[in-house]
Amino acid sequence: LDMMEKARDEARSNQSRPAGRVRVSASTAFGEHMIVPVLPDLQRQYPDIQLDLLLPDSNIDLAAQGLDLAIRLGNRLEGDFVCSRLFKTRYRVCAAPAYLRSAPKLQSPEDLANHRCLLFMLPDFRSSWQFRSPDGQSQEVEVDGDVAMSSAGGLLAATRQGLGPALLADWLIRADIHAGTLVDLLPDHEVTATTYDTAAWLIYPSREYVPRRVRAVIEFLRSELQDQMDVSMPRVGTT
Repeated sequence: LDMMEKARDEARSNQSRPAGRVRVSASTAFGEHMIVPVLPDLQRQYPDIQLDLLLPDSNIDLAAQGLDLAIRLGNRLEGDFVCSRLFKTRYRVCAAPAYLRSAPKLQSPEDLANHRCLLFMLPDFRSSWQFRSPDGQSQEVEVDGDVAMSSAGGLLAATRQGLGPALLADWLIRADIHAGTLVDLLPDHEVTATTYDTAAWLIYPSREYVPRRVRAVIEFLRSELQDQMDVSMPRVGTT
């Protein structure tokens, strides 16, 4: 099959542009916030590529779904596929200005004990968060709340509505921090629910030949998304 794919690709190589269908998967929130906004540029750059974008909130099997490429979040993955880091991910404790106007102070990790947090519905995210100060001191802080969600997009919407503080990924909240609709409450701390070494990973089948159209999409996403994340996050506190 790889040889047939290579032959088809070589037959198309006389064309000036990569062509064909590429099936890509990512989480719902990542797809909506990171991939969909750059689709116009992808179409302008590669008008002969057709994209199938699958956005489930669960990891799906690349081979079973006939995927050419997936973007996964978290620790580095191991398996019968190529795994390449797209960019490092970080997390922030955020809240809406409207919430902060009437809420107890939140100037240190310990202050979270006085807040009903918005929680992500994963075991490691809904019970405690870890903080590392600029001098390298680490601490684990227990968190609790009345609302837990399985959707990162839903959690972002609830945070914007002022329902409480939440732990959200930097790629998800960058625009809100810039616009002032969310406040980074502890900008001097590194924050995580699992490990500080997390990233967005490009995953594609481990095979001898990667079609030209897939390589084009990989390089496009790498260039566009890395450029976005290279722009520094504004350091906005509660003062």
